[in-house]
Amino acid sequence: MTTGHTAPDARKTRIARSMGKAAIFSEALPFIKRYRGSIVVIKYGGSAMVNEDLRETFADDVAMLHYVGIKPVIVHGGGPHISAAMGQRGIEPQWVDGLRVTDAETIRVVQSTLAGEINPDIVRLMNAHGAVATGISGHDGNLFVAKAKDERLGFVGEVAEINPGLIRSLLSEGYVPVIAPLARGTDGKTYNLNADTAASALAAALTACKLVYLTDVEGLYRDLGDHDSLVQRAIVPDLEAMVASGGVSAGMLPKLQSAIDAIEGGVERVHILDGRIQHSVLLEIFTADGIGTMITQQTEPVP
Repeated sequence: MTTGHTAPDARKTRIARSMGKAAIFSEALPFIKRYRGSIVVIKYGGSAMVNEDLRETFADDVAMLHYVGIKPVIVHGGGPHISAAMGQRGIEPQWVDGLRVTDAETIRVVQSTLAGEINPDIVRLMNAHGAVATGISGHDGNLFVAKAKDERLGFVGEVAEINPGLIRSLLSEGYVPVIAPLARGTDGKTYNLNADTAASALAAALTACKLVYLTDVEGLYRDLGDHDSLVQRAIVPDLEAMVASGGVSAGMLPKLQSAIDAIEGGVERVHILDGRIQHSVLLEIFTADGIGTMITQQTEPVP
């Protein structure tokens, strides 16, 4: 028995798929034109750093930005890797206000893990996907100079000085800088920087058009227990009110304060994205709707 319908033409199916892909590029084109030549600082962390599929698609995203003329700068974290390395040495992680307590033994683990293991692995991954990446730490070129943030935290620093000349030179030569958030202390010792705050300070120093945070949540919530309270757009006063109210998790607090600092430092937009979604960076930058929370200085129309 026949249904009267013929089998689909394989060529037409391929054409339909190709047209769908063409539509995606057509939607992205205005954004590519707008941001071509601009600097985008991406704080890379969370599941996007440990899940192999997410690692691969993130590397694809960075390569795509690089090839269309946008200038990505990657500042990576490494919390789970550091905690694992500490565990292997019998060191129990401790936290104060969402920041890792870093004594003399811990800073040695942090430095070897960030600069010796994570950074070169990310560079290898980026280069395998076509981006021309190079790895550095905040020590190189005195990129980050830090002072002790809080005596309770030990060798955790806050940025006292930033010298972005090396990053500008690398960008002008067509490289994608991948940065481990270490710093030379004003006392000559090595300090660990929170990657969120390091990325914020660097984005402001580079006058980046965007600062992107990859996280393990959909974005910023007005109510932590209510997934329907996702904030798609926010302005600095909204964030300041949330921080003042105390209704922010310890892990999100450094991101929100860093976002405020970045915007006030001249960065046009800050994005908090769910790094568990494949190609989240491209979806946020190259589509009108985006997928996470976008923060600006003041309310502005949808581009």
